[in-house]
Amino acid sequence: MTKPWSATVFTILPEAFPGPLGLSLSGKALEQGVWALETIDIRDFAQDKHRSVDDAPAGGGPGMVMRADVLGPAVDAALEKSPDAPLIALTPRGKPLTQARVRALSQGPGVSLLCGRFEGLDERVLEARDIEQVSIGDYVLAGGEVAACVLIEACVRLLPGVIGDADSLAQESFEQGLLEYPQYTRPRQWEGREIPEVLLSGDHKKIAEWRREQAEKITRERRPDLWDKHNKR
Repeated sequence: MTKPWSATVFTILPEAFPGPLGLSLSGKALEQGVWALETIDIRDFAQDKHRSVDDAPAGGGPGMVMRADVLGPAVDAALEKSPDAPLIALTPRGKPLTQARVRALSQGPGVSLLCGRFEGLDERVLEARDIEQVSIGDYVLAGGEVAACVLIEACVRLLPGVIGDADSLAQESFEQGLLEYPQYTRPRQWEGREIPEVLLSGDHKKIAEWRREQAEKITRERRPDLWDKHNKR
């Protein structure tokens, strides 16, 4: 029997999971065994009775840093448990998470995710274990748990059978290098605003052309970086 796509999360807050991942489509797929989730408490690898995982930063400064002698054994446990799964640390210093990377991860065996807290992770662990560093955006969170949920949900929804209409995935933002076109539904008029007439015309060619034009317009206005990449294809 083929093993399901699996996410293993290393965190000091295992109670944060499954959180929203246990709801809606991802939650149903989790119950059905389409994918699997395991959390491992980093504090289990601590070496003192207080289960300490952090210490003051070398060189001084505010906050605390997660210790290498605690993270190292945790990472080794991840590599032993899932040697073929990419090992990723969620950090604002990482490479931006893209739909292309999400798609690649969803097609593999799963992921092992390292959730940092405090001021971050001891750099020696990241270097020694060649851990991929990923960021979900140019902002800072209190820890990697929310970012881990984002990455996992983005992957899970691409797994076969999770989304009922697989064709809808091809029309989403980023799949074609553009942001998605506007969507409408009933009622036909709302607060004096009408659904664009072309969408009610029944002319599928014109509808497709309108949607393409809208996607290009929105991408040009909101994400010129994506628009430049799209034009270079």
